[in-house]
Amino acid sequence: MNTSTPTVSLLRQRIIEDMRLRKLSEKTQSHYIRAVRRLAAFLGRSPDTATAEDLRNFQLYLVDHGVSPISLNAAITGLKFFFDVTLDRGQLMARMQPVKLPKTLPVVLSREEVARLIAAAGNLKHQTALSVAYATGLRASEVVALRVGDIDSQRMTLRVEQGKGHKDRYAMLPPVLLERLRVWWRVARRQGKMLDGGWLFPGMNPIDHLSTRQLNRAIHLAADTAQIDKRVSLHTLRHSFATHLLEQKVDIRVIQALLGHKKLETTAHYTQVANNLLQDVISPIETLKAS
Repeated sequence: MNTSTPTVSLLRQRIIEDMRLRKLSEKTQSHYIRAVRRLAAFLGRSPDTATAEDLRNFQLYLVDHGVSPISLNAAITGLKFFFDVTLDRGQLMARMQPVKLPKTLPVVLSREEVARLIAAAGNLKHQTALSVAYATGLRASEVVALRVGDIDSQRMTLRVEQGKGHKDRYAMLPPVLLERLRVWWRVARRQGKMLDGGWLFPGMNPIDHLSTRQLNRAIHLAADTAQIDKRVSLHTLRHSFATHLLEQKVDIRVIQALLGHKKLETTAHYTQVANNLLQDVISPIETLKAS
């Protein structure tokens, strides 16, 4: 027992170093560590002793215990990093293949529902953060990572630094949103909640920014208060942003750039839920002549 503990600790330290070398996000690192830890618990021994058959049995175990396709693929990705990079034994992962994810349509709120949702948020900080998410289409992690200096009122843009994929980009800054940000800035400064050049949405301690978990909790409470029956998360506002722009006939490549999508196909997914596009289509039955 005493001999295995140092081995596991060294393995953990090694994979953490490998992830740091590649500058993986804290969230990704946490997911990878969780996958390796879960494998070790399944095996009852150090994960570096796993065989290809062990890994196959582990995937069967996850499937039989109702693990979702997304979580299953996340575990496989984490283990692939562990065996391929940390252990240099990538061939063991040959029998662990990711599963195809079911294609589902995104949940989209109407404009009236978005207004009710934002108004129902518990305080001005949350109302403003939700306004940013909807007005710009930013991801939750990108919203909470905004700093006061990222607001450019001259060019009417928001700088998104190191968003998904470690890429910088600019988001739109509508005049209505700029005014809401100014109101929030004045209130937060007066209350001593915002530091010079600090986070746009600070946490309880102004040194830290609001966490994505706190923001998601806020939107769930707001959805309950607004009596919105749809399954709502911060990403729902991103879906709604893209869909509403499509309904306004904004070019899909412009929307792709605003969302920070690599592939146009990802953005094109929203054409399936844009209500106005569906309404503009004339069904063949409308062209039939009565006999």
